[in-house]
Amino acid sequence: MKAAELFVKCLENEKVDYIFGIPGEENIGVMDALLDSPIRFVTTHHEQGAAFMADVYGRLTGRAGVCMSTLGPGATNLITGVADANMDRAPVVAIAGQGATTRLHKESHQILDLVQMFGPITKFATQILEPEIVPEVVRKAFKVSQTEKPGAVFIDFPENIAEMSVDKQPICVQAPYAPVAPAHKLDQAATLIGAARAPLILAGNGVIRQGAAEALVRFAEALRIPVANSFMAKGVMPFTNELSLGTIGLKARDLPWFAFEKADVVICVGYDMVEYQPNMWNPGADKVIVHIDGLPAEVDEHYIVAVGVLGDIATSLHGIGQRAMPQEIAPFKAVRRAIVADRARLADDTGFPVKPQKIVWDLREVLGPDDIVISDVGAHKMWMSRMYRAERPNTCIVSNGFAAMGIAVPGAIAAKLACPTRKVVAVTGDAGFMMNSQEIETALRMKTAIVILIWNDAEYGLITWHQLRHYGRPSHVAFNNPDFVKYAESFGAKGYRVERAEDLVPTLQRALADDTVVLIDCPVDYAENMKLTRTLEDMQSPLRGTDPHF
Repeated sequence: MKAAELFVKCLENEKVDYIFGIPGEENIGVMDALLDSPIRFVTTHHEQGAAFMADVYGRLTGRAGVCMSTLGPGATNLITGVADANMDRAPVVAIAGQGATTRLHKESHQILDLVQMFGPITKFATQILEPEIVPEVVRKAFKVSQTEKPGAVFIDFPENIAEMSVDKQPICVQAPYAPVAPAHKLDQAATLIGAARAPLILAGNGVIRQGAAEALVRFAEALRIPVANSFMAKGVMPFTNELSLGTIGLKARDLPWFAFEKADVVICVGYDMVEYQPNMWNPGADKVIVHIDGLPAEVDEHYIVAVGVLGDIATSLHGIGQRAMPQEIAPFKAVRRAIVADRARLADDTGFPVKPQKIVWDLREVLGPDDIVISDVGAHKMWMSRMYRAERPNTCIVSNGFAAMGIAVPGAIAAKLACPTRKVVAVTGDAGFMMNSQEIETALRMKTAIVILIWNDAEYGLITWHQLRHYGRPSHVAFNNPDFVKYAESFGAKGYRVERAEDLVPTLQRALADDTVVLIDCPVDYAENMKLTRTLEDMQSPLRGTDPHF
């Protein structure tokens, strides 16, 4: 068979369901082979959208999402989404067609050294220079992409190699078992935790990736230790659980920070500092840190590990939980009460434009515990990450490693393909929405019923927030928007506009029941951004006076 046909057979061998991308001259051999394959090719309108789809698909399934482009500008359009997947630890295999090997050594139309270009933003980047190596390259790509810490891999496939004949077969897929931490490390961790006066758990995205959320809940409940999660670990501890301290991640002294301030032992489980630097929660570098993960900790002067427990996270938590003595959570109960009250404070607010807190509250109220929201990047991400009360892992997808704008709409399409029975809402600012709004047509064509909730403020709201904090005035952040309702309707989607705060819940309910692509234009009152800044600056610890040790 041709190398392109073998390549597709190898993708089938990896159980690939979808390839997101755009066809081009240099990948026509692969495109033709896909016509005889069960793999569905999802034609997008921009390669960035394709990469974001692969990113979210990989995060939700644990199997590498696949995106594909042609050479040159098609490949460079993949870069933002590929970098996002790599830094958000999402398994992705990105493929690009390439010009013939006979012209790679010289100046030639649309030729770039793509391997060198993708090298810094992937775990592994390579070029197929012989048809015989196709099975090894594809198998290695998926193995590297899906192995902890997962990330992006790039394959460059020259057009003349794709057309060559080859007599090879795909390589058998093997999945390695996760190692188990040695008993003496479990003992050391249990001793430290048992002797702690005020231990605290910081859960990161690694808990989700390793499927250890249930083990984390059992561990926390058995030892009575509260849990705070990072932005990308929302839902690992259900917010309704009395041990949940919600999300930590703002670069300010938010409510969970006061628990960290008083904690003597911090148990970091699947924690990834690319999300939230240790100096933010351990400024004095004085916390005793127990590191529970599959890999050793990154070097950081504010993250000096007292005990490292390396191996399968769920197994490690079970082993430590059997050895350690239970705690009394009373010292941090006041923090929990303050967080619960803060989330509900503006639940009944009727101000218009709608306050961010109200939008988040109402969205949570209309969605089930297993439904999925995909947050884009902007001021709304801060509010969603801080205030959305997630009950399950991977039900509030936040990009916070690379934090790339434009992920929400394509990400929601991928989420619906990965989880077709669950409701999916893309939560986005107007700016992030316009970066990949063209993928509305892709959503309609793929029959992926998603709701796109736009927080409309006609400016780059997060940048305005920063400018006001630092300089007291905005600079070059405003823009004009189209009529979003008419814009949605022009694609064949439905569009609604929120004109009163009281309309948001019924509008969301109607949109979710429509079972098609629906856009909701919701004006947002971002005056709340600076109010939050001042609130955090003046915030007093809920723990004052609650315990003589504090």
